[in-house]
Amino acid sequence: MKKIELHWKILIGMGFGVLFGLIFSFIPNGGLFISDYIKPFGTIFINLLKLIAVPLILASLIKGISDLKDISKLSKMGGRTIITYLITTLTAVTIGLVLVNLIQPGKSISVETRNELVEAYASDTQAKQEAAAKQQQSGPLQALIDVVPSNIFLAASNNRNMLQVIFFALFFGIGMILLSEKKVKPVKKFFDSFNEIILKLIDLIMLAAPYGVFALLAALVVEAPSLELFQALALYAITLLLGLAVMIFVYVIIVRVITKRKVSFFMRGIAPAQLLAFSTSSSAATLPVTMECVEDNLGVDEEVASFVLPIGATINMDGTSVYQGVAAVFIAQAFGLDLSLSAQLGIVLTATLASIGTAAVPSAGIVMLVIVLAQAGIPEAGLALIFAIDRPLDMCRTIVNVTGDAAVSMIVGKSIGKLKDPPVA
Repeated sequence: MKKIELHWKILIGMGFGVLFGLIFSFIPNGGLFISDYIKPFGTIFINLLKLIAVPLILASLIKGISDLKDISKLSKMGGRTIITYLITTLTAVTIGLVLVNLIQPGKSISVETRNELVEAYASDTQAKQEAAAKQQQSGPLQALIDVVPSNIFLAASNNRNMLQVIFFALFFGIGMILLSEKKVKPVKKFFDSFNEIILKLIDLIMLAAPYGVFALLAALVVEAPSLELFQALALYAITLLLGLAVMIFVYVIIVRVITKRKVSFFMRGIAPAQLLAFSTSSSAATLPVTMECVEDNLGVDEEVASFVLPIGATINMDGTSVYQGVAAVFIAQAFGLDLSLSAQLGIVLTATLASIGTAAVPSAGIVMLVIVLAQAGIPEAGLALIFAIDRPLDMCRTIVNVTGDAAVSMIVGKSIGKLKDPPVA
């Protein structure tokens, strides 16, 4: 019997999860049963992926940098990676703003619906506003300060500090490059073995992926807001989804032009990571699978993947960038505000910087959105308008984030001659 590929297993798990959730939505206390006895398995699955994220970044980045053996190779790869990520992020914000101005979804929201949403999600809105206020009170260079950890063990204890872990791994790897091979040989052997063990743990965790996404989707269905709220915000969702689809189209075109790889080759290769990204809403949690797909399916050299992807999971949030552009203007439209060109250009800049500082965890982008709204003079209470459907859209945004990371890794790999030829069909 032919073995079913992982992405098909995940897709089947998602389908059964939605069906299971729908059935139990109509059974008395069915939602409670799923929350108590099904959802925990999804939470355990996400926790396992998060558990492996920090060790993976430490092992893969340190190994990847030490393999370069030359500091000039690191600066060459790092420069191309950062520039490419910034270009795709700016493109994403621009796409979101163009679409939301053309479709104008905010003007379809009635006053009654807006008041209902504001009242229903007032507590969530306040929590996000408080989190954003703390960030706004910081100095202009606080983001730079936050990159450098004062204690690597404390940084590694929280997935939200992923950028600090990356900084340490880069710093440690550079130190290894600058020393003689004889002096660092024992340490290099340790991290090479450590990396292999982490990759094997990922294989074991992925055996549970279909069951994990089943539990996550079943819980999402029974916990979803009322259909009336979804209908009121349908045009906003369509606008955002269209923007995300356009961004994926941009990726495949760039990959096709630069790497000469077929669209089907790229999309089929990254499919397992995309499906897991949709289920977990976390680029960091999906990182282990993204690395596996990029190396094994897309032919990117391990040296490139282990450098580009951990950085991308932290600073390359193109799905979040599209979202921030669409959501900011949508809220302004819903409140009857007409944003000037300069205000929207400010959104482009702020959203680009905000997406870089967005943690690679579920719904982190909505905290950064508060800063984008404040910069543009848009009422922050408008956050309540999008809470109703933010979770499923966050799942879609994460697909774009992960796809963008994979595309950039192929582009960087091709530019430095580290992209393998696809197998002959």
